[in-house]
Amino acid sequence: NDIFDQDTDALNPRKGSIEGARIESREVRAITWGVVVTNLPFLVYFVIALPPLATAAIALYSAVFVCYSAPPLHFKRRPFLDSLSNAAYGLPLLIVPLALGATPVWPAVAGLLVWSVAKHAFDAVQDIDEDRAAGITTTAVLLGPRGTAIWSGAWWIASTVLFALVSVPVAIVNLLIAGVLVGLLLRRPTPTTAHRLYRLSVAFPYVAGGIASVIVLVAIVLGAYP
Repeated sequence: NDIFDQDTDALNPRKGSIEGARIESREVRAITWGVVVTNLPFLVYFVIALPPLATAAIALYSAVFVCYSAPPLHFKRRPFLDSLSNAAYGLPLLIVPLALGATPVWPAVAGLLVWSVAKHAFDAVQDIDEDRAAGITTTAVLLGPRGTAIWSGAWWIASTVLFALVSVPVAIVNLLIAGVLVGLLLRRPTPTTAHRLYRLSVAFPYVAGGIASVIVLVAIVLGAYP
């Protein structure tokens, strides 16, 4: 991603800090080889060791994110497709059960897919000015802060419904955090507000996932899963 986003990253004050990398042209070759060397052995292992469906899901996951960053498709620079393609962040909930020969929890998989669509668009609001200056039209640039808040809110509501089919407490936490994020951005719809909310947005999956993990652990201790 950093290789293909050098133009917009150069204009973004967030990059080059804990919030994101800013690379130089001389680093591209080393980064490219680093990605290949650290990923190729795992790809070979997965093809040999995992069921074909799990390997196909991994290939889909990888392909989507390569196409997100790299030309000619470069989903990142295509409104709506940039946000929708990030649904692939939910694929690990499909990959893991397929790899273990288990049945996926489909509402959870679908919930994380649509949750990821919302998260990507919401976080992109803080970069509207830099993306616009670089000539990139993302979903956030096209819809503006207010429109993006509504777009993300709709997807987060959909994810809440799907999560409720698996765990009502997790769904409630999801709705509360999403509601705070969307509500505060709607109250003052600017990229600056989105940047201030970024820390909460980053914490969102860790808080919701942590609560889900505690619920699963309690269920295991109580013998819900023989």
